[in-house]
Amino acid sequence: MQIQVNTDDHIHGGDSLAQWVQDEASSRLSRFVEHITRLEVFLTDVDSGKSGVNDKRCRLEARVANRQPVTVTADADKMANAFIAAVDKLSRALDTDLGRVKDRNGRDTIRTAQE
Repeated sequence: MQIQVNTDDHIHGGDSLAQWVQDEASSRLSRFVEHITRLEVFLTDVDSGKSGVNDKRCRLEARVANRQPVTVTADADKMANAFIAAVDKLSRALDTDLGRVKDRNGRDTIRTAQE
């Protein structure tokens, strides 16, 4: 799984923030590693440096093999909280999306991923 971190001009942290995001994403999404080909992380400060409630935004876009991309967004007062909330949302969304590919007994469904 390739992880790409994008930030706006108002997010500080540089390489240490990018490394933390990559480590956390790898560990929290480890059960989906065979399905996700690329994860794009977009970290933004909505208020452009001003202090405010829930002004940090994290958008995650997971490129899943043979499926449509899955995108989630979370807002919080701190960047770490926004990222963790977004990863939790992405995990639930991937469970739902990939769960449709398998039936109750773990076999592939008759519906194809490509329409």
